[in-house]
Amino acid sequence: MKKFERLYEGTTTQRNPTLLNEIYTELYITESESGEISNEHEVRQIETQSRRAATAETAIKCNDIFRPLPGQDKAIRTVLTKGVAGIGKTVSVQKFILDWAEGKENQDVQLIFPLPFREINLMKDKKLSLTDLLHVSFPESKELEISRDEYKVLFIFDGLDECRLSLDFQSDVRLCDVSESASVDVLLMSLIVGNLLPSALIWITSKPAAAYLVPSECVHRVTEVRGFNEPQKEEYFRKRISDQSLANTIISHLKSSRSLYIMCHIPVFCWISATVLEKMLNRAESGEIPKTLTQMYTHFLILQTNIKHKKDYEKKVTDEDLILKLGKVAFQQLVKGNLIFYEEDLRECGIDVTEASVYSGLCTQIFREEFGLYQEKVFCFVHLSIQEHLAALYVHLCWKNHNRNVFEPVTKQSFWSKAKDWFKLNSSKHVSLTELHQKAVDEALQSNNGHLDLFLRFLLGFSVESHQILLQGLMKQTRSSSDTNEKTAEHIKMKIRIIDSPEKSINLFHCLNELGDRSLVEEIQQYLKSGRISEAKLSSSQWSAVIFVLLTSEEELNEFCLDKFVKVTNKPENMKVLQKLLPVIKESRSVQLSNCGLTDEGCAALASALRSNPSHLRELNLSLNKLGSSSMNLLSAGLEDPHCKLEKLRLYNCGVTDEGFAALASALRSNPSHLRQLDLSVNKLGDSVKQLSHVLQNPLCKLEKLWLSLCGVTDKGCAALASALRSNPSHLTELSLSWNKLGDSGVKCFCVVLKDPHCKLEKLW
Repeated sequence: MKKFERLYEGTTTQRNPTLLNEIYTELYITESESGEISNEHEVRQIETQSRRAATAETAIKCNDIFRPLPGQDKAIRTVLTKGVAGIGKTVSVQKFILDWAEGKENQDVQLIFPLPFREINLMKDKKLSLTDLLHVSFPESKELEISRDEYKVLFIFDGLDECRLSLDFQSDVRLCDVSESASVDVLLMSLIVGNLLPSALIWITSKPAAAYLVPSECVHRVTEVRGFNEPQKEEYFRKRISDQSLANTIISHLKSSRSLYIMCHIPVFCWISATVLEKMLNRAESGEIPKTLTQMYTHFLILQTNIKHKKDYEKKVTDEDLILKLGKVAFQQLVKGNLIFYEEDLRECGIDVTEASVYSGLCTQIFREEFGLYQEKVFCFVHLSIQEHLAALYVHLCWKNHNRNVFEPVTKQSFWSKAKDWFKLNSSKHVSLTELHQKAVDEALQSNNGHLDLFLRFLLGFSVESHQILLQGLMKQTRSSSDTNEKTAEHIKMKIRIIDSPEKSINLFHCLNELGDRSLVEEIQQYLKSGRISEAKLSSSQWSAVIFVLLTSEEELNEFCLDKFVKVTNKPENMKVLQKLLPVIKESRSVQLSNCGLTDEGCAALASALRSNPSHLRELNLSLNKLGSSSMNLLSAGLEDPHCKLEKLRLYNCGVTDEGFAALASALRSNPSHLRQLDLSVNKLGDSVKQLSHVLQNPLCKLEKLWLSLCGVTDKGCAALASALRSNPSHLTELSLSWNKLGDSGVKCFCVVLKDPHCKLEKLW
């Protein structure tokens, strides 16, 4: 594995490339619940993941990806690792291989074969045996017989989302012999299912939206790369920047811009930011330090042109010409949803392959030439966000220099129609900036997966005057424009008012931020700071602003209390507000919904929100709401989810029935190890409290405080509770049984518990 002995961060075209081992910061990887498809915007996922606490899920180190966690005794053969673009999936794979090649980790594995889907796609029309495939891709494996059990083998298939093969796992076609030829898709499926080399380990990486391509029954562990959490962001820059004073300055600058600091959740963005800011802050340089995404990426583009000038390249091609052509490729492929493209696509845009190679910091070639296996050269941009930035630059310059709106289709005309237009005085109608922007906004809103979201932010950022000055050193702009962004901002605000999607609203608020318009956000911030939010009659756009402000402010997400947003006496209005704020609720660690008139419908919506992010919530207060059996069943379904980490549950005076309590007790028996405080006071539980004793006597139960005041607990119920505490006496420190008719026998039962030397009860009343 010599090619993995010197892996570099980012691109090796930098003047001083940084070895991966020197800079690597442990990524936050967690065990995930399933490999299901995700329809959320990637930008929305980035927003969500950047706020998750490091303690919310079980973290797994990269090198432990195939090792069972404590309490797991089943062997792990196939791992599927999910993560949004640029979050560190490929880096994790490279680090795993590097540590293995250096003899540091996973030495029980004798052979590792990394086969990225980008390369596998180029063989989709070929028939090969597994032995042939490996001999061609890894010539050094010719002397090995991988079918023999003496070798423990790992296959790594990186980038399932880029797969162009027909992976039909319902097909009966299966392969068992490594020397038998078949199509490459059959080879892969047979490996993944386990018919071919059943003892081999399989590691697949994918963006979330493509994870469904491999059936869940074929996967033994699903993990998710969450990128950098808050401490890891700072750790990266302190490792990456040798001057710690400069590192501190860079960290402080990034923290001053919320949109930039959120993006630092993505390792690739950290690399781009470090590359730009180290250059700008390490020398006396005029110009504004980047404060927006667009500024950061444009400075990175300028740096790449400077690197290109230092290369031995003699062809007469200007930066402007080639960048514009690369931008055209970027835009065309982005609209098609393609992350990879071919030599033919470059030629169609007037780009010579040699020309593209000098910009390897932006666009890179991804193919091997061994034995002529690959007939076409394949390319991609270093990261999706770089493709989006170049695409936006192309669209902006088409408007600026050629008076063209690329979103308007070019219609075919007859010769006479063209001749007629030629003589029209108004044939060169001015395309306004507002028209271009409004069309781009509308196109982005029609995208279900958000593939134009960052593109839209970049496009709007290019129109800001300060950015025009920055571009002058890089690009010729043939016409000046008096167009302003005021109409664009108003169009975006209008869309925020009418769209019913928090995810899309969040991106539009970031777009307003690129334009420098924070009017809606500032208005809501004033409401929140003054405490007048509950008195205001907020419009739909203002509610969207509330969601945006809360989701981008860590301080506000520690606790969600409905009282802040609506008067609790107005029960119907409470439920309307609750529905609007569900995106905030599911991201909050503490949810306070006491005495808000929660209905079964409201409880269903709440339960759905909490199920979508069960591991985040720590405290839930539903006291003084009349919860029927259906509400309790919905709540209990969430509590028994193994990913639920709820620690405090308050159900004071909720009218819990025997049926509802039975569902709750069953849920706590299924998932007993996280709850620390439970308040069931003023609910007529009677003898059904016995069901709680089954929870308490479970050795996994860690309940510390239990309140059962005025619950109709009888001597029988008291005896059951006491018996459970004798079985598991070491956790409960506080127990309230006030206002229950306990006879002498009930009291005597607890006297026996208190005498137990392992009993930790400190308060009993």
